[in-house]
Amino acid sequence: MSELYPPIEPYETGMLDVGDGNSVYWEVCGNPAGKPALVVHGGPGSGCSAGVRRFFDPDRYRVVLFDQRGCGRSTPHAADPATDMRHNTTWHLIADMERLRKHLGIDRWLLHGGSWGSTLLLAYAQQHPERVSEIVIASVTTTRRSEIDWLYRGVGRFFPEQWERFLAGAPGTPRDGDIVGAYARLMEHPDASVRAKATADWCAWEDAVLSGETNGASHPYGDRPSTARLALVRICSRYFSHGAWLEEGALVRDAGRLAGIPGVLVHGRLDMGGPLQTAWELARAWPDAELITVESSGHLGNETTRRHVLAALDRFGAPAAGRSDG
Repeated sequence: MSELYPPIEPYETGMLDVGDGNSVYWEVCGNPAGKPALVVHGGPGSGCSAGVRRFFDPDRYRVVLFDQRGCGRSTPHAADPATDMRHNTTWHLIADMERLRKHLGIDRWLLHGGSWGSTLLLAYAQQHPERVSEIVIASVTTTRRSEIDWLYRGVGRFFPEQWERFLAGAPGTPRDGDIVGAYARLMEHPDASVRAKATADWCAWEDAVLSGETNGASHPYGDRPSTARLALVRICSRYFSHGAWLEEGALVRDAGRLAGIPGVLVHGRLDMGGPLQTAWELARAWPDAELITVESSGHLGNETTRRHVLAALDRFGAPAAGRSDG
């Protein structure tokens, strides 16, 4: 099957108190007795999207979506400069996912996500492998500092004019300096106009990297509502300036912890922001992972990407039809 499933609405939603003054929005749709699956959104800080519900057969799956701390419908929102970000790290998000699993009475669930979502779900799965049944990823990242440096500096060799503007947006930052950290500091500036300009400059760079895929028809970062953009850039720059609080290379190094968990990795060969090398290295280190390279696809994916993701989810969902893992 290559067509998405029809749109569906959640049959249950809620706000989960995860401590530190944070509440996380969650929703469940599909079949209450179906195979549990968790969607882990990207960004970090983009919030969950209704469209991803359509990748799951609603008769087979019990699909859980949630907004990570500080974004989407979770509170407090990172767009508010008063929001304390100290309790918003990768490890807090992993704990939130476990708390949500227990809250919903789920024993094991399939994990699906892409881009930053793949980093977070891999980190979760390596901490809690006994809670993961399968994994399906589109656009693999592990948020190594080397990957971050490529996205915010290295790929600038393909977009030199746009990268010069990005660098100029963080005045005083050397060409070989910590440009991501500089933007993270700008996003904490007390002047709203400084934060707004940093947000616009960051989004312009991200859209430049994706411009070969969108052909200027859309701006995936810049087209977002202003509060969503502010939260996204504040969270992204914070996470990436800290290397996502992960030891460099740990997610590839420790991929053996995923042994016994079937995985499908779908990655575009033309992904400018996240080169195929990371997906290749992960697949080699994870015994039960299958890597599918889409020759014509970039970071955002295309119809072929979608077909492979749908096929994987249909395959993993088939044995669990009508069965509850909760």
